[in-house]
Amino acid sequence: MIEYVNGRLDDLTPATATVECHGVGYLLNISLNTYSACQGKDTVRLYVHEAIREDAYVLFGFSTKDERSLFLQLISVSGIGGNTARMILSAYTPAELCDIILNGNDKLLKTVKGLGAKTAQRIIVELKDKVVQLGISPTAAETSDDAAPALNQQVHDDAVEALRALGYPPAPVAKVVRAILKDDPSASVERVIKMAFKML
Repeated sequence: MIEYVNGRLDDLTPATATVECHGVGYLLNISLNTYSACQGKDTVRLYVHEAIREDAYVLFGFSTKDERSLFLQLISVSGIGGNTARMILSAYTPAELCDIILNGNDKLLKTVKGLGAKTAQRIIVELKDKVVQLGISPTAAETSDDAAPALNQQVHDDAVEALRALGYPPAPVAKVVRAILKDDPSASVERVIKMAFKML
């Protein structure tokens, strides 16, 4: 079992990170939170969850143990697979997600694309006690917000509004658009929207 991968960050997108370790490149599926944590770094340590299926061997990578712990709790809930759990962790930081679950805020949780009301309620019911045991601090800061002032605010607002009008939930939309503009500050609204389609 792989506990973590520590090495040179060879490639990074909002959905994946490739980490070279002793000549081997590991492709890991990541959340937007982990993407933000990895940006600007030459070397990274990502904590790993291995998903071994009949037709695939998939690695998920996390910048913190807390995020991985929450991911494992999420996929233990019936109806939640790895990609859905990753989408939830892209919409909210571990601290935010813990607050949502502890407060029973299923309305906020079901804004995540593909997550219905019943599944959102099931997550809250099944994980409320387990989240308390994780002891994740509700005051954890979001590193991705550090770059917000440098973004083209008009492009950011227009892209977010357009994507919301197309039916995408507000929380992940804002994070995806922010990540795109952090990577490419001169991107046009059209380019941001096209790139966001591939990530949402």
